[in-house]
Amino acid sequence: MDKIAALKEILALDPKNSFARYGIAMELVSRGETEAALDEYSTLLANDPDYTAGYFMSAQTLSAAGRTAEAVERLKTGIACAARARNTHAVSEMQAMLDEINR
Repeated sequence: MDKIAALKEILALDPKNSFARYGIAMELVSRGETEAALDEYSTLLANDPDYTAGYFMSAQTLSAAGRTAEAVERLKTGIACAARARNTHAVSEMQAMLDEINR
């Protein structure tokens, strides 16, 4: 069974399982299925707005797809999320990416 199929089985039992949805999005990115991955990230963040890693990885995906303005907004939201969670490492990573985009 491939990774996406296994993760979808988890989602069938628990549709709001953030880890499974994040895994699907990451696998879709690795397969070059950008739009499907972004849909998964959007669903993930709608269901679990505190899932900090989803902001960073979706921003990277948006940026790679040339959707810079959307990546910037996702990073800003992610930085605020990470700051609320006192996740200084995530704040630092996303801020560095934001700074790089804004150069």
